[in-house]
Amino acid sequence: QVQLVESGGGLVQAGGSLRLSCAASGRTSRPYAMGWFRRAPGKTREFVAAIEWSDGSTYYADSVKGRFTISRDNAKNTVYLQTNSLKPEDTAVYYCAESTYYSLTYYSEQVYNYWGQGTQVTVSS
Repeated sequence: QVQLVESGGGLVQAGGSLRLSCAASGRTSRPYAMGWFRRAPGKTREFVAAIEWSDGSTYYADSVKGRFTISRDNAKNTVYLQTNSLKPEDTAVYYCAESTYYSLTYYSEQVYNYWGQGTQVTVSS
């Protein structure tokens, strides 16, 4: 059973940066994609970024494009989310997820099979 553990969240002032990590264990085969989602207080969970494992293609929500960068380290079975120029509206619990299925797109929660418990990111103004 795949287990995902996020880390790197914290409290940061607007304009600051955080690097989130998601370490995978128990994997018997490589995923098709890994992604980051977030849930802000009082809102539904939304897509943030995704990366295809085979070729490293990346995808971003419009709200974070140009500020966030998703990357992977195959040897460490780890995916990262570098968050720069953080805004108060970025405050949320950030979740990493893994998809074991091929899909044309990786924006939907329904595509992902495994989820971490989340790490809190709080951005103050």
